[in-house]
Amino acid sequence: MQGLRSFSNDIFSLDLSSTSATPSASSLSIDVAESAEDRIRRLISEHPVIIFSRSSCCMCHVMKRLLVNIGVHPTVIELDDDEIAALPSPPQDTEADSDSPRTPPAPSVFIGGTCVGGLESLVALHLSGHLAPKLREVGVLWE
Repeated sequence: MQGLRSFSNDIFSLDLSSTSATPSASSLSIDVAESAEDRIRRLISEHPVIIFSRSSCCMCHVMKRLLVNIGVHPTVIELDDDEIAALPSPPQDTEADSDSPRTPPAPSVFIGGTCVGGLESLVALHLSGHLAPKLREVGVLWE
């Protein structure tokens, strides 16, 4: 399918707006009848650790390196700028944030179907000692 382009061993660029009916031979299944939001939700549910990023994003590289150094190999999907808006936003932590627009960060990492957030949130989770237990909980890291 023209909407899925492989850049390296585990990084794919996924055109979520594709309307082609050609089936994909890739391990990432794409149903062209799905909306971009539905595809993203399905990919999140199918992969225990997934990073959605823009093409050539250095922060995505740092996120991936952090996870790989821990022992986790995340799925990385590169989205075009117009597809980033289809990402679910991370949960709001405080009432004060309720008035601000909730733009999804890019890159965004999802662990066990839950949006962790961007690079800063992932690093904070790691430094606080909560990242490894969360990864164990979803079955991608063993003691």
